[in-house]
Amino acid sequence: MAIEAGTKAPDFELKDNHGRTVKLSDFRGEKNVVLLFYPFAFTGVCTGELCALRDELPTFENDDTQLLAVSNDSIHTLRVFAEQEGLEYPLLSDFWPHGETSRAYGVFDEDKGCAVRGTFIIDKEGVVRWTVVNGLPDARDLNDYVKALASI
Repeated sequence: MAIEAGTKAPDFELKDNHGRTVKLSDFRGEKNVVLLFYPFAFTGVCTGELCALRDELPTFENDDTQLLAVSNDSIHTLRVFAEQEGLEYPLLSDFWPHGETSRAYGVFDEDKGCAVRGTFIIDKEGVVRWTVVNGLPDARDLNDYVKALASI
């Protein structure tokens, strides 16, 4: 079960698609974080969602907000995916230990071996302020993220 609003967001340390280490705690006191889990790079719904974020990037990555997208793909897969789709925000690899961060947020599907579509809006103090979890085939609505960010 996914963690709920009002919960302190579990910290994590993951490599991005360029091999850089990204920690959630690095944004504490500085930026709100839109933390987005998705099943796999190069799949139809995931590509559509991530490209929609790319097209609205100033809304989700600015002086006040940082977008972080997490999948269980390797950093090498994520690098190629980002280059192919022109994604300029961090794609984080929860590849090994496989799904550790996805599990911490309660969005890892043990049967499928991947994260489901979970999104968490985390405030500058590290508290989850809003969350939504969709099934694997169901795309999320970016307008919901915008409304949640506006309420912080």
